[in-house]
Amino acid sequence: MTNRRIRVRTREWLDDLGEALSFPLTSDGRLAVATATTLFTYVVLVLSTFPQFSIQVLTSEPADLFFAVATLTQETYASSGWLGLGLLTLYALLTGVAVTNGVALVRRARRRSASTVVGIAPGLLAAGCASCGAGVLGVLGFAGAMALLPFDGNLLRLAGISLLVFVLGRTGDPRTCSMSRLAGS
Repeated sequence: MTNRRIRVRTREWLDDLGEALSFPLTSDGRLAVATATTLFTYVVLVLSTFPQFSIQVLTSEPADLFFAVATLTQETYASSGWLGLGLLTLYALLTGVAVTNGVALVRRARRRSASTVVGIAPGLLAAGCASCGAGVLGVLGFAGAMALLPFDGNLLRLAGISLLVFVLGRTGDPRTCSMSRLAGS
């Protein structure tokens, strides 16, 4: 591949990434879905950092969810600093964008055929797994494993963020189809 083709593909990927990131801002409904998904993902990720504490607090009084999230956000900051908290927040934000884009793809595919929806489903599941990456260890009882990871699990979070950014850059705006552009290259 020549340098020119690499530059063109990189520019196209960056354009598609910008379109994917801005897609949730195109309507109030999409923005609401992205916001709700982002908040839900953040709460799940923070609660999964210390699952025993979360279970104890929420089983004794489910109304203490805000207390548990605030306490565990503070604990996340204390254990991995601004970088860890920023990565966790970026993780949740990108997940909100990916889910919003995935919902748009499913709606668009439903108009065409059921087989297209079945083809999109594994991608949505993969994006979901990438978005919970570090949190899955805590939920499965491996909270101590996060402490053993280099940089307090920030590399795992960064890997998940990288995967989400790559997928968003590949898909672009879900309202458009870029197959003609790919077929021509």
